Parts: sequence; structure tokens; C-alpha cells
Amino acid sequence: MPADRVTPQAPGPAPLRGTPGAEDQPPTLPTRAPPARPCEAPARGAGKLLSPDDVAGELRSGMTIGIGGWGSRRKPMALVRAILRSGLKDLEIVSYGGPDVGLLLAGGHVRRVVCGFVSLDTVPLEPHFRQARQQGTVELTEVDEGMLHWGLLAAAHRLPFLPIRAGLGSDVLRVNPGLRTVRSPYPDGEELVAMPPLRLDAALIHLNRADAAGNGQYLGPDPYFDDLFCLAAERAYLSCERIVPTAGLAESGPPQSLLVNRAMVHGVIEAPGGAHFTSCVPDYGRDEAFQARYAAAAADPRQWRRFRAEYLSGGEADYQAAVRRFAESQPQTATAAT
Repeated sequence: MPADRVTPQAPGPAPLRGTPGAEDQPPTLPTRAPPARPCEAPARGAGKLLSPDDVAGELRSGMTIGIGGWGSRRKPMALVRAILRSGLKDLEIVSYGGPDVGLLLAGGHVRRVVCGFVSLDTVPLEPHFRQARQQGTVELTEVDEGMLHWGLLAAAHRLPFLPIRAGLGSDVLRVNPGLRTVRSPYPDGEELVAMPPLRLDAALIHLNRADAAGNGQYLGPDPYFDDLFCLAAERAYLSCERIVPTAGLAESGPPQSLLVNRAMVHGVIEAPGGAHFTSCVPDYGRDEAFQARYAAAAADPRQWRRFRAEYLSGGEADYQAAVRRFAESQPQTATAAT
């Protein structure tokens, strides 16, 4: 679990940036290819309110997309499933990875993964990620978890890098030869890794509650780094379990639970069950039975074809209906984990 931290105050929306040249970022760290077209403003007339498929329609192939949550916890899975239904490809995914990464790899949408890990928590290594790495079908930029945090923080504050001790004395510098070190200008003279910013074209996050303007609230035990994903991105999309009036956010939890504000968010999506099968505490825990089925199916091509046809061949409503049928078929003694 990430350590407690101070949530930075959000600046106003940043102007769109041009694609950096090769000299702007080290060659082995994420570089954003120019999308086919820039992101467009929401086409709907209801302000920021969108559907999952609307969000997928605003993304473009070749983008760098950050996905919030942590492992198999509070992932924006409804938005991930919308990407599965799209023709998007060659995406660069930045994530504390879980089934979001695995599903997008299985669907052939990903060129590169930038991560500190890709895990289902109770399943140590995400099975589709394992297969992609073993078969050499995806590029990987693997850094320390703290370095990923620092890269998002550098992007959020529009800095060229942030110094960090994480990565020193490890293979991180060997597998990322483009990383540089800097020496402290103070009397200590300490050498530190200079972590470059992880700039994102778009960020996808899922929270417990939000209002229609884009103020979002988490009610579980951990904010993860969802606010930094939003601040590091040119556009951010927030799905939530329920959209409530703005005054209702103050009634649901303390002020510090208001993780993101409307200046950080470009689209809001009401998606009940939108984090399934990952957890979204306190609304629901991780669906361990369904996750086990997913992992087993991922290990066998024939099972995966059946899984995909049953759960991923339709829209979000079809998925949720199939999940309810699955739940009804399970023994009542099954428990969900957080």
C-alpha cells in the first residue's frame, strides 16, 4: 500500500502540450507518440457527463494513458472495458497495474506498459501480463513504485525531473539506461536518481462518489495516486459508483476525502459496479470468485474465448448482467476481499 502523503493543491487545467522531441525524454522511458487527432471536447450537451463509450471515443491510438487505482483495487474497469470495445491500439499504459493492464494486453490495444508491478493482489502476477512478457508482445518500462509516484508528481508540478533515492543500487538503472543521476548542490553531495515526468495524454480513474462538475470523493482507506494521474494528464476522466449533488459530498465523508476537484476533471461517468471485479471499498470488495475465474480463463486459450464471449462481447450493461448471473451461481459462503 502506498504511504500516506499530502495531496497537492490542483492548479487550473494545463494547456495542451505538443509531443516532445527525442531530446525531451530519455529513450527508454515513456515517450508519447502524436495521436491521430487531438482530444476533443465532450460532444454531449450535458456538460461533463459522459458514458464509458463516449470516453473511449475521445481517446486516440498511440496515446499515453494513465490508469488509477492500485493492483486489483478501485480500477476504472468500466472505462477499460469501453476501450476493449474500441479500435484503439498502440497505447502506452502507465499504471500501478492490475487487470486493467491484463485486459488491454489481451485485447491487443497496448504497445508499452510503464509500471512498478502488474498484480491481482491475491494472484501475484497478472496472467495476461505474464504471457505478453514471455511472448515478447509488449514493451516494458519497469521502475520502482516510488519512482512511478515521483514521475507522476513531477508531471503534476510541470517539473523536468524530481530527485529520488529509489532505484539506486538496483537493476532499475541497468534496464533503463536512459535514466540519469544528479548530485545534490548542498554540502552532502549525495547522488540521486533524476526521475523524469510521466506526462499523460489522458487519465482514467474510479472513485466512490462524484458530482456532475467533476468533484470526486474516495470513501475507502487509501487515495492511491488518482489525483496525481489527473494532474499529470492533459485530460482526465472520472467514473464513479454514484453521482450525487455537490452538497452530498460533504455529507458522505470528511473534506480530505474529496480527492479530485472539477478543475482536474474533463468528463464524469456514473458507472455502478464500474470497478468490478476489483474492489471499491466500502461499496464492495474484490470479487475473488470472479477474479479466480478470470485468472483461470487467461491461462487457457479456449477458456479465454468462452470468457470473452460471455463477459466482454457486449456493452457495460451486458457485462453487469453476466456478472449477476455468475454471482447467483456461486455458493453463498463465498466472501469478497478488499
